[in-house]
Amino acid sequence: MIACARAGTLNELIGNADAPLREALLKDWEIWARDDQLPPEGAWRNWLILGGRGAGKTRAGAEWVLGVALGRKRFGESARQIALIGETLADVREVMIEGVSGLLSVHTRSERPDWEPSRRRLEWPNGAVAYAFSADDPESLRGPQFDAAWCDELCKWRRADATFDMLQFGLRLGKQPRATITTTPRPVPLLKRLLADPLTVVSRAATKANAFQLAPQFLEQMLARYAGTRLGRQELDGELIEARADTLFPRERVEKARVEVHPPLTRIVVAIDPPVSSREGADACGIVAAGVDDDGKVFVLADESATGLSPLAWASRVISLYRKLDADRIVVEVNQGGEMARVVLSETDASVPISEVRATRGKVLRAEPVAALYEQGRVSHVGSFPLLEDEMADFGADGLSHGRSPDRLDALVWAITALVLMPREATPRMRSL
Repeated sequence: MIACARAGTLNELIGNADAPLREALLKDWEIWARDDQLPPEGAWRNWLILGGRGAGKTRAGAEWVLGVALGRKRFGESARQIALIGETLADVREVMIEGVSGLLSVHTRSERPDWEPSRRRLEWPNGAVAYAFSADDPESLRGPQFDAAWCDELCKWRRADATFDMLQFGLRLGKQPRATITTTPRPVPLLKRLLADPLTVVSRAATKANAFQLAPQFLEQMLARYAGTRLGRQELDGELIEARADTLFPRERVEKARVEVHPPLTRIVVAIDPPVSSREGADACGIVAAGVDDDGKVFVLADESATGLSPLAWASRVISLYRKLDADRIVVEVNQGGEMARVVLSETDASVPISEVRATRGKVLRAEPVAALYEQGRVSHVGSFPLLEDEMADFGADGLSHGRSPDRLDALVWAITALVLMPREATPRMRSL
């Protein structure tokens, strides 16, 4: 088959094959994979696949698991106990297992494992088993042992270090236990640690390397909007982009103050930076929750920001977060769409106390006092908020490097301002509904 591919006669071979052979040919990853999607040779422990959005990282990860589960020679030592770790259990199921490039789709029918969602496990006909884990629950990895692991979108994990460290204790079976890590890179400490590890090998691919598998206009539209920007270099080219030198919110400062749990809080607010439109490509709806303790220290609790939400959808999300955190108040910016924001929140739940805030200064001037609180060590993030922290690290004296609105950061600024920077006596002037 490989000889036919090299000779340019593979299409003819596939066209003349019967159904079982045709499926086997189309599923033969060694024919179709790019070099960066095939496991490297040598005595590595971590294979780090860094790529842009849609670059084929998930497919490479799924095919590697298939290869080690079925004992394919090209993939090294076979594995019997495999860990599948994603940002959440939903991500493991919907992307790594059931997704279009997930484990169930890459197998032929005769080799496909049996997926038991209730037990969160896959079992192959040869007895190999893979188990699903959430990176939000590192303790679930305490006890099991494995000879292989696939970690997907590691840079999005909220408890990355704790989860990966716990995996290392369990990755102890076989002659050469290994992990494949597929992720779009962000300058998080764990990724830097892996890159510095001599037992890590790295493969890289940009989104354009997988262009033939993507929607025809996707790459053209993304390049037109983001080519050359810091965000484009990270999300499309798969580059590891450090924070800009003039950022108001250095990553190291956020990392240093990060905590796993927070003390009792005296007040909690959910802040919203509502979008003007819900159409595709419009600004995100910034939704950030934070609380303050008796000593005046702020703890960032959640980032539920999202794009493409209708007013009813983001209002429902805000109210749900308010209830989940037992918050005291919702703070909403009303410079644009203020009347709509008041109405939709009131219609969703008229009993929730809502305060309006109006921006009278530019975004940078509003953010500077909040940045000073981070510098003073008076703000901590409870867990990790990758998209929010990416935006913070890219926010400098002229805003974001790609010129778009910092919607998540805006919501963060309003939340912290309402908690500790706005005099309590000024609260009545914030009109409540």
